[in-house]
Order: sequence, then structure tokens, then C-alpha cells
Amino acid sequence: MKKIFKALKFTSFLLFIILAIVACDQDFNSIESDVVGLKNFNTGSYPIPITSYNKKLDSLRINNLSAQLLGVFNDPVYGQTSASIITQIAPVEFDPSFGDSPVIDSVILTIPYYNKILSTDAGGNSVYSISDSLFGDSPIKLSIYQNNYFLRDFNPNTELDVTQNYYSHANDIVNSTDNFAITETSTINFDEHKGPLIYEDNSFIPSSEAIILKKVSTDGTESTERIAPALRTHLDTAFWTAAIIDKEGSDALRNANNFYNYFRGLYFKAEAINGEGNMLMFNIAASGSNITIYYSYDSSADSTEKFQDTYTLNFTGNKLNPFINNYSLVSLENGDKSNGDEKLYLKGSEGSMAVVDLFTGNVDCDGVVETAVECFKKEYRAVDENGNYIIKNGNFVLKKLINEAQLVLYEDETMTAPSDDYHKYDRIYAYDVKNNLPLADYGYDPSTNTADAYNSKLIHLGQRITDDNGVSKFKIRITEHLNNILLKDSTNTKLGLVLSTNVNYISTSSILNSNDIVTGVPAASIITPRGTVIYGSNANVPEDKRMSLEIYFTESSQN
Repeated sequence: MKKIFKALKFTSFLLFIILAIVACDQDFNSIESDVVGLKNFNTGSYPIPITSYNKKLDSLRINNLSAQLLGVFNDPVYGQTSASIITQIAPVEFDPSFGDSPVIDSVILTIPYYNKILSTDAGGNSVYSISDSLFGDSPIKLSIYQNNYFLRDFNPNTELDVTQNYYSHANDIVNSTDNFAITETSTINFDEHKGPLIYEDNSFIPSSEAIILKKVSTDGTESTERIAPALRTHLDTAFWTAAIIDKEGSDALRNANNFYNYFRGLYFKAEAINGEGNMLMFNIAASGSNITIYYSYDSSADSTEKFQDTYTLNFTGNKLNPFINNYSLVSLENGDKSNGDEKLYLKGSEGSMAVVDLFTGNVDCDGVVETAVECFKKEYRAVDENGNYIIKNGNFVLKKLINEAQLVLYEDETMTAPSDDYHKYDRIYAYDVKNNLPLADYGYDPSTNTADAYNSKLIHLGQRITDDNGVSKFKIRITEHLNNILLKDSTNTKLGLVLSTNVNYISTSSILNSNDIVTGVPAASIITPRGTVIYGSNANVPEDKRMSLEIYFTESSQN
């Protein structure tokens, strides 16, 4: 615990103490009445067998995630990942009238970045940071094309109103330059469906600077407006004149369905420059994301007086986030389910995850060979004079109370990193593989922080801890998960471990045609470009680095 506290700032330290006390108190009170002989306690720990292995990921659902990645990221352990965006757009107003002789003055694309306000300057203006959502600082080539591939809302091969999902195809692809997605019946190469080039920046680097807009009123008075950091740029007026203004009165602008079929969206393509780049997390569906057409028109057919107006298109409809993975530094493979793996590779963006099987195999249970989970139950549950488990109020009565149970994970110290704080914001998220749900401890953890995901769920999903010797580890609290097995006879489901930079985002992304127990992954792991390596449970791993489950219990001296 002292090492944990050293890793936190003072305010976080105090918060952690308070929350931990509250949580432990809740755990005790919730099962105190079901523990036999609550006096003269002895405290100890109880080891259990674990098998943990790698699971290579592919064919993950990539449509309509909560955010999208755009850019190029070079991981020092794995290699390069490129992320692009395919998105539909639609007008906010249909069947428009643009007036007499409309002429576009400018077309502005705006997509805000995720940002934090660090401070205010001398003039009272906000100073922003986008570092939490920006990976890397080298320029990329950013191209925006019209997309000519129609993104369906519904799957024609299933029952009515079943959403059409699109899945990643980032590994083992035909080439390393095109962006692919797959469905149940087809493989889509979006580069084969590119329309006209709408915008190109051969040296794109996101900026954290506020954007200053100058405005001139009708009387010539100038004013300025500051907006938060964003991708904000001019687009070609001739293209949008033909695409929008010239379509006035046509069916194409009559309603959303017609428009989606006519103008099938945009393709934001990111490419590395000299093998380097940056990657940014976008919220392309944010309220401030749009394409605004500024145009002028005559007040009447026989007048030279000009009026000005705008026509806005929002990023509504389907959004896909295809990836291209070039893992040149490591080969990701499915692991050894029987013996476990020595190292576990946690990598986002269709990379790899770990599966943890608690209570694996058979053990010697007081001279009798039992499954590990049944021996665990015998160790903790109370029995009557006939040797049968005692049940009270629908729960099994316990003779030992679990005070704390933590899955302890050690990071591979041989990993190379550009800086000491490179992995600072990494979190490891644990979930129930069978049901694709958070573990019970997630709901019991009161430390939810909706404004700052890095400092959220600190009790259940501990932050990365580095001690004075440079050894880094994570602690995943699974006390309630084990209590449910003991008290409620819940199924001992396998646990999934993924890397995440947002533990508040718990939606699941399904895997297409999975023939494995892993049928989905937390969607947050898809929009995480980063990766780490932790030691597994294989017997060849040194014991002081091997994955372990630490269980601390209280036992009555009468037992």
C-alpha cells in the first residue's frame, strides 16, 4: 500500500485512503452476518493456481464507437498503426432554397479536439492542452476524399432492423496502404471507393492553440472570437457548389435517406511521412463538428443587393475507424491455454489481449484431488455436522471472510520506451469474458471520475505503480468477484485483460464469427493505440514477477 500511495499525488492519496476505507467497510458489512464465529480473528493469505495466455484479436466491430482515432502511431514494442475515418454526413436542413444566383464565399470544416483547460493567460483567455488524446508529435499526410461506398444502416442478411456492423481488417491484409473493413459477406477496400480529393495537408500536426476568428460586421467593425483547439480548415468551394448548391430542388437534398445514398460520406485518410507520424483521438460526432457553407445570394432576380447565409452539414450517420497494423517488431499469436504464456501482449487497435483463467486444474485438497475452484469453496465455506454447506438467506455461509483479493501484474522491464513517463496514462481494464461485462468490483468502486478517466475507478483498476527499483506493476481488485463465487455460487468465468486509456467507457465491441470464448472486447481497447507487455503465469517466469492472485482473509480461531 505504501508504494501505491507514493505513486499518487497528495490529493489523490487522500481520496484513495477514504475510498479504500469505505469500500473495505462495505465489503465487511455485506457478509459479516454470514461468517461463523466472528471473534478472535486470524489473518492470512491463500494462493490459487492461475493460467493466463495471449489472445490475438481481429475482426473487431469498428463502427459507431464513442470516439475515433486518426493518424499514425509507432509503438516501440509492436510497430506501426495507422488509423483513418470513414463517416457519413448530412445537412441539418433539408429541401433548402439558396436564393437567387447563390455563390459560395467559403466552406469551413471544423472538428474540435479533446482538450483540457490548463490555465488562463494575462488577458483572461483559456490555455489548452490536447496531450491526453495526442500520441506522437511528427507530421502526417492527411487527405480527405469523398467516399463512394454506401454504408448501410441495417443488415440485409438478418432480421429486420438489425444494425449492419463493420469489422476491422487491419492484420494480414492485401497491402499496407489501403484501409479495409469486412462484413459477414464481403471485404471492403475503401481506397477502391475514393471519390474526388477534397482536402490535403502534407504536414498535419494538431495544435493545442486556441483558434482566433476575425469577424467584420455590416458597418465594418472588426471583432474576434476564440474557440477551443480544432481541426479547422477551408475546403474547395467548387466541389461544394456542385455537390450542394447545384442540387437545390433535387431529391438528393429532400431527406436524410436520399442524401446518404447520393453523398455517401467522407474518407479521412492518414499516412506516415518518412515512417513517422502522430495520432489523435477525435470526437467527430461532437456538437461543434460540422462543415459550414457560407454563401451569398441576390435579394431578388433584378437586384444587385447581396444577402449572406449558411448551410451546415453535421457528421451524423455511420462512422468507421479502420486500421492498418504493421507489427514489425513482434509477432502476435494465440497463446498456450494449458500452460499459460511467459509474456502477455496487451495492444489496442486490433492487437492482442490476455485471458486469465482462475482456479485452473486440479489440486490436492486435504489429501483429496479436487478442482481448484471446489477446493477454494471448501476452504472458505462453513459446513454443518453432516459436511454440507450451510445456506442462510439464499447465500452460502462463510467460515473465512475475504478482506482483499488482488490480481497482481508485473510489467516487462525489458520494454523500450522513449521517455520515463511514456506509459504514464496506461490503465489495464479487466472484464468478464463470458458475459462481456465489467466485473462486480467495477460497480462497487465509488471512485468514478467522469471528467478524468485516468483518475477513475482507482480501487478496482489500480494505476500503474513504479517502485524505487524501477519495477512497475498493476493491481486489479477482484474481491467482490470472488465473494460472488463463494456466497452466490456464481460461475468462475474467465477474465479478459486489455489496455485502456478510458476505463469509464465500458461498451463492448463484438468479434465477427468468433469460435473462441472471447466473443467481444471492451470498445475502449479499440480506440487505444498504445500497448504494453506484462509477465504471465507460466512456470518459467521468475516467481517475483509472475502473475499472482493475492487473497487476504480473516478466519475465526474457532475453526
